[in-house]
Amino acid sequence: MPFRLTSQSSRRACILCLSVGVLVCFPLFFRSASASELRMTAIVKAVQGARSSVVNIRGEKTIASTHSDSSSGNRRVNGMGTGVVIDPRGYIVTNYHVVDGVREIRVTLAVKSRFTARLVAHDMETDLAIIKIDAGKKLPVITLGTSSDLMPGETVIAMGNAYGYENSVTRGIISALHRAVPVSDAQFYDDLIQVDAAINPGNSGGPLLNIDGEMIGINVAVRAGAQSIGFAIPVNKAMDITAQLLASHMSRTTWHGVVPGGDGDMTSAGVLVGSIDKKSPAEKCGLHSGDHITTVNGDAICGAVGFQRAMLGRKVGQSVQLEVNRGGEPIEVKMTLVSIPRKRKQPTNPVWEALGLRLKPLPESQFRQRYKTRYRGGLSIVDVRSGSAAASQGIRRGDVLVGMHVWETVSLDNVDYIISRPDFSKINPVKFFILRGDETLYGYLSVAAKPSKRK
Repeated sequence: MPFRLTSQSSRRACILCLSVGVLVCFPLFFRSASASELRMTAIVKAVQGARSSVVNIRGEKTIASTHSDSSSGNRRVNGMGTGVVIDPRGYIVTNYHVVDGVREIRVTLAVKSRFTARLVAHDMETDLAIIKIDAGKKLPVITLGTSSDLMPGETVIAMGNAYGYENSVTRGIISALHRAVPVSDAQFYDDLIQVDAAINPGNSGGPLLNIDGEMIGINVAVRAGAQSIGFAIPVNKAMDITAQLLASHMSRTTWHGVVPGGDGDMTSAGVLVGSIDKKSPAEKCGLHSGDHITTVNGDAICGAVGFQRAMLGRKVGQSVQLEVNRGGEPIEVKMTLVSIPRKRKQPTNPVWEALGLRLKPLPESQFRQRYKTRYRGGLSIVDVRSGSAAASQGIRRGDVLVGMHVWETVSLDNVDYIISRPDFSKINPVKFFILRGDETLYGYLSVAAKPSKRK
């Protein structure tokens, strides 16, 4: 016989029992979900949880003009970027290129409050920097995740000041891990996260979030001319560098001597003691390499950044109580901070004095990945002294020194050997070879006098 289904208003569910040919209706009481509940997705929750700890950065810097008709040779440009709050006292992590050369770093919080920040510390190689604002109140801090278990294909969210549009949000997936990306002659990034979430100018320094709203990377670069290819620094690496920068900042006034170990993972409780500085407060209070510090003055800490944050702002002579796990046994130690000892006069650097170059070894794997050349390796040029022999030849920061005269320069000892040879004057000016992008360039360095051997 024909039948009619009950209306939605009656809230009845009808089940047709085919085995006996009957229609049975049971009253079911469903709770109607509101539109806002249906729209409150995991992505929305992640964004809402992180938004208050993301800041927008603006500033003006002067750069060399590329126009031949420029009268001054320089021009002012407006820059923009993003940062994340890592400490409620106003410490913010961003990319160094966002604040490099900026005369006034202007920071805007999510609540639209505006402050002027100061540069605290930076690392050019990883392109990370710490800036600080004095907000007069505690600021929300980003929730840190881990980059040790990332999976290609998992959902990610990028937040930032894209093209000056504050608090922009994009989503995508992780496309690949461990990417090596040369951005310019002077900047090379290693071990990046590749994502297809839209990352644009202004996103630099902003957080890359997972679906739980945890920061798992710091947005750093895009592939020019491509679509949906962006990159982020893994959070473990970023926090490892951040901890080192905070320690460097603190060492200007106080010293504890703890060198954290681990890989910057902030999701595990406590921090591993990697090593102890000689004659430091840490050594005097009995800390050992391999100890696991779990609390500072009763407050639980997570990772090296958590430990260094707990030490910030403390004064010389102040003591801190540490809870330590040593071989499964809990112990307590009391560490009294002191001022950092004055450094002895550093031995002269003959390469810097004679050539005007500051060099850094380039790992073989990184060299092979970046350059297709017959050279076996090289030294990255991280600084060029103004007015030096190297500067006069047009050598730039970011070039790679691969040879001098008839010798390769794979290590710093190679360069020391060349410029310390008794017959060095006979080959002066010395021919040099550098890699710049896809080109191999050469020239001649004129060295005034043979420097003393590096000590």
